[in-house]
Amino acid sequence: MTAQLIALAIFVAVFAIAAVRNVNIGIVMFPVACIVGLFLADLSLSDIISGFPLSILVLLVGVTYFFGIAHSNGTIDWLIQASLARVGNRDALFPAVFFALTALISAMGAPLGGLVMAPMGMSIAHKRGIDPMLMALAMGCGLSAGAFAPTSLFGIITWGTAAEAGIELSPLLLFGVAAALNLVLLVVAYVLFGRRKRENVEAPAFSEAMVARGAALPQYGGSTLDIDGPDNDDDLTAPGRPTGMQVLTIAMMVVLVGAVVVMSLLGLTPDIGVLGFGLGAAAALMDANSGKKAMSRIDWGSVLLVGGIITYVGVLTEMGVVDMLGEGAVHLGSPLVAAVLLCAAAGLISAFASTTGMLAALVPLALPLIAEGGIPGWALICAIGVCASIVDVSPFSTVGATYVATTVDEEARPRMTKLLTRWGLSMVVIGPVALTLVLILPGMAFS
Repeated sequence: MTAQLIALAIFVAVFAIAAVRNVNIGIVMFPVACIVGLFLADLSLSDIISGFPLSILVLLVGVTYFFGIAHSNGTIDWLIQASLARVGNRDALFPAVFFALTALISAMGAPLGGLVMAPMGMSIAHKRGIDPMLMALAMGCGLSAGAFAPTSLFGIITWGTAAEAGIELSPLLLFGVAAALNLVLLVVAYVLFGRRKRENVEAPAFSEAMVARGAALPQYGGSTLDIDGPDNDDDLTAPGRPTGMQVLTIAMMVVLVGAVVVMSLLGLTPDIGVLGFGLGAAAALMDANSGKKAMSRIDWGSVLLVGGIITYVGVLTEMGVVDMLGEGAVHLGSPLVAAVLLCAAAGLISAFASTTGMLAALVPLALPLIAEGGIPGWALICAIGVCASIVDVSPFSTVGATYVATTVDEEARPRMTKLLTRWGLSMVVIGPVALTLVLILPGMAFS
């Protein structure tokens, strides 16, 4: 018991220290996992390293490389421009369109890639008299929804971990739950902030210095589009015809998504990483320049983050720590209460720390509760994942901080910080309660 508690305390301490120091948690966690495994768990080094999730590595690298090519050859920018051109002067549609565009980009491997839409969305909101809070929430909900696509990081971690534990969880079901909840939140945002607050005004110049005073935008998913957004209605014109390579890339994207959907409906488990590698290799052979540029877009940071945490969790599992925590949760007297608390913990910690890290750490901790408490595995894991994500608009996270920093009117930023804090922290309570009512309780009733 003493060794188990020491190992758990080290895990929490390393997680906290790395987060405070803004160092990739997985890089610090991996060598510490080896030390703990060797000296506290009496494991061999090969046994410890075998816990590194190679399948998730293949998924992340394959998917982010393929979509990195789509960014490099201009396909993503073309799709964005074509979508915005269809909106025209229908200002009320802009938040919904940015929800969809952010979800699309977020679904392409790295969720934070969706933040590339933030400067443009907030600038358009300013010029069209749209409440910046509505635009920020629309993009935040879109990012959260797209992140759970079978081709994106949160989805890969969540259903990939469930699959390794022998829990049946359809990647399309997980994506559907995340998309449905975030669509509901988008409607709520329209109700709360959808009224026009002021007349249209001309936006001041939006410079990189303004972003530097807030959160830095992520490198992955960088766009060549003008971050100021359109200066007038004539700028929202349709782009020219796509190049032959862009047409081919769009066709490949359709093939990837279609293969995932069809195989999932047939009850098969699609290896999205292999599909991404195959399509990426084919695209790189036809456009070597884009293939080279896409190498820098592979999301190695997430690979290392997830790999280090899951390796340490593997050590904790071998030591019996995960089972001990699960049994403690069951002994609370009500497995349902334990499930709600686990979801709330995921949301609360994720509001201030890495959502990816939360998913990698908490999903395995739910397994004993699923095994012993009668909670349906697919429902609880879906709930934990979505609860950890919908709080990301908190200004204490990268996502929320970016939306505050890209708010064009500097005088509106304190209001944005206050409202995003209220929204993010309210999701810590609303998320677990809502998902318990619509997922866990019905799942228990019909299981």
